[in-house]
Parts: sequence; C-alpha cells; structure tokens
Amino acid sequence: MSETIPSELPEEYRELSATVRDFAEQVVAPVSAQHDREHSFPYEVVAGMAELGLFGLPFPEEYGGMGGDYFALCLALEELAKVDQSVAITLEAGVSLGAMPIFRFGTEEQKQRWLPSLAAGSTLGAFGLTEPDAGSDAGRTRTTARLDGDEWVINGSKQFITNSGTDITAFVTVTAVTGETERGKEISTITVPSGTPGFTVAPPYDKVGWNASDTHGLSFDDVRVPAGNLLGERGRGYANFLRILDEGRIAIAALAVGAAQGCVDEAVRYAKERQAFGTHIGGHQSIAFTIARMEARAQVARRAYYHAAALMLAGKPFKQEAAIAKLTASDAAMDNARAATQVFGGNGFMNEYRVARHYRDSKILEVGEGTSEVQLMLIARSLGL
Repeated sequence: MSETIPSELPEEYRELSATVRDFAEQVVAPVSAQHDREHSFPYEVVAGMAELGLFGLPFPEEYGGMGGDYFALCLALEELAKVDQSVAITLEAGVSLGAMPIFRFGTEEQKQRWLPSLAAGSTLGAFGLTEPDAGSDAGRTRTTARLDGDEWVINGSKQFITNSGTDITAFVTVTAVTGETERGKEISTITVPSGTPGFTVAPPYDKVGWNASDTHGLSFDDVRVPAGNLLGERGRGYANFLRILDEGRIAIAALAVGAAQGCVDEAVRYAKERQAFGTHIGGHQSIAFTIARMEARAQVARRAYYHAAALMLAGKPFKQEAAIAKLTASDAAMDNARAATQVFGGNGFMNEYRVARHYRDSKILEVGEGTSEVQLMLIARSLGL
C-alpha cells in the first residue's frame, strides 16, 4: 500500500471488507443485544472470527497467520464496529495489544511458542500497561520485577486490561520497573502466563459500555516467571509499548470509524422509515442535514486512518498521523452517536436499537489507548510546541 490514499481499495481489501460485513450482520448482530444485556463474553463470535482468520490477518504464514497487513486488520475492525464495538475491541486488543508485541519484539522461541495459537484465535493475549496511578502518565509505573536467579519476581497491579480474564486468555504481557538508570526508571515488558501462582484476575468491571468485552484488574503477588519471559530488551519496555500504542491508535481509529459509519447507516434507515408531519423524517431538512454531517465526519475520519496506515506500512514516520486519526475518529464516533440518538428521538434511548449501544460504547473511544488530550499533546509536540 502506498502512502497516498487510494480512490478505490484494491480488490483483495474490498473482498475482505465484504466478507467481514456479512459476518457482522449474519453472525454478530443476532447475538449482540443479548451479550450486551448479560455482560457476557461472546465466545461463539470469537470462534467465528477465528475461523475466518481475522486474528491472524497481519501475521506471516510461518507463524500461522494469513500473510496480510495491518491495514487489513483495520478494515475488519471497521466492519465489525458498525455492528458491535465489544466484538471489534476484542479483536483489536487480541491482535494489536496481545499478539503484536510478541511479533514485534519477541525472540524466535517466543514467537513459535505463542503466535500460532494467537493467530488462530484459539488463545488470546493481553497487554498490562495501565495502573491506578499510571494511566496517561505511563512513566509512573509502580509494578516491579526483580531477578532472583533465573526467575523474575513480579509485584504490583494493573487496571482496565482487555481480554485478561477469558477462558482462552493465555498470558498478559506487563510493563514493570526492573531497575534504575541515570535517566530514571528502567521499564521492561515481561510475559506472565495465565494461572501463574500469585497472578490474580479481579472480577469483571461493571462498565457503561463495551459490556461484552472482557476487562479486569490484575494483581501480582510475588509472581515468578522464567527470566526468558522478558519480552524484548531489558529497559526497552517503555519505548516498545509506545510503538505498540502508536500502531494501536490507527486500529482504534478504524474501529471508531466503524462506529461512526454504523450510526450513519442506522440513521439513514430509520429516517426513511419513520413518518412525521406527513412524510418520512428524512424528508425534513433538519434531519437530512444532521445525517449529512454525520456522513461527512465518518468519511473524513476514514481518510485520516487510511493515511496513517499507509505511512506505517511504507515504513515512514506516522506518530502524528496516528494521533490525528485517533482524535478525529473518536470525535466522529461520539458526535455521530449523539446525533443518531437525536434522529431516533425517544427510540434512541431504548436499548433495543443499535444506536443506543453505540451511544454508550463510543465514549470510551475518547479515553482508551490514549485520551483525546494525549492525542492533542502528541500533535502539538509534532509541531514543535
């Protein structure tokens, strides 16, 4: 993929989007409301995504992947998020935060150990970064890991960790302070397999949205893992997870575009069916203009993430563009969810309608994987401010 935005996607990308779109409508949509209502993890949907090969999209075939690229993952996320953001974030976190650090920074032995099952979707990985006192300011990490012979001994806690407590979660990669340097804390990343003694997964959070997404707090009490579970170079954990977050912002932007477009699609459908004052409500200019602005926001945000993904795949700097894409798309998702709810009127406040779920789900897009304020800070820094 070039660094320019294509006027039309190549055929293989269009076929992928169409396949995932059909899956979202035929498999995901019928069960979304129930999983949202019951706050239950959609294992059957995850199994379907695994069968389609979605968890392996950006990974080489030698590790069980589909031999695609990161942009293919983004297209899949967009289509899934039109219908169900919980399902989309399960895929995004499983690939971008769970498997990608292994692929980017793992040894060959670590890749051979973990990637085949992750790419197959038979297991999930998680990434433990956020702590009670270290969210946007990740440099304040307090979780520690010290070497004791040939083992790391880990103590501390993490919060808001996606895919960390499912029956198929294989491990969580955590950031931990492994020493001190002249420049401050030495932060490294270490993989902790599920079920390791001392590793406790708290009960799931009672969230406003993304109810079918698996999210927990984690605690580590003298957790011992082999020294070989260090992921990447010692002391490079901070730099490595910043790279993962930069990439992840493009994926989250794609997810947010899906949510924004899903709101447009639902609003258009409703506006053509709902009658008021002698005609369908889409015939009233106020409604038509509202939906037109929604479409404009979705299209602008889509072009932003396309551009950021193109730069990334071309090996060019993309930090600023990823921040712009994430900021623009999350704003579009939230604004479109609010506008769609207004188009639906009282029905928009009823959970039986998809826009109500988008309204609850979309807020976290302005917070997760870097708040909107963090994106503004990154953009300002890129301008030399």
